[in-house]
Amino acid sequence: MAKANIKTKEGTIVTVEGSPEEVAKLIRLFQGESKLKSGKSLDKEPIKSMHSSKISPINLIGSLIDGGFFKKPKDLSEVKHALEELGHVYPVTSLSPTLLRLVRRRQLRRLKEKKRWLYTGYPLNDE
Repeated sequence: MAKANIKTKEGTIVTVEGSPEEVAKLIRLFQGESKLKSGKSLDKEPIKSMHSSKISPINLIGSLIDGGFFKKPKDLSEVKHALEELGHVYPVTSLSPTLLRLVRRRQLRRLKEKKRWLYTGYPLNDE
């Protein structure tokens, strides 16, 4: 895995990690080169295709599910706090429909306890 720190004209420092070819392409893009030394043009492949999945609340909560976060029932504020610990801040008003969507897809279960909804993974572990 290659790594490069690039300083833009505006002074922003960008850290790039990837295969040596990907890093070289991005360095050439930042330097403003439009052609390789061999005369071939750069691939016009979008940079986002280098990422396997888009960062969204539903994907982030899916990673929490895979990591076992929902082994015990969690309320909405606990999910919000867990995402904030990962560096992703979302309002509760956008997390609520996302969790409901995961419940409808049967990736999470929803239980009502003391007038609050709790979310847990499948299967429900009775302890």
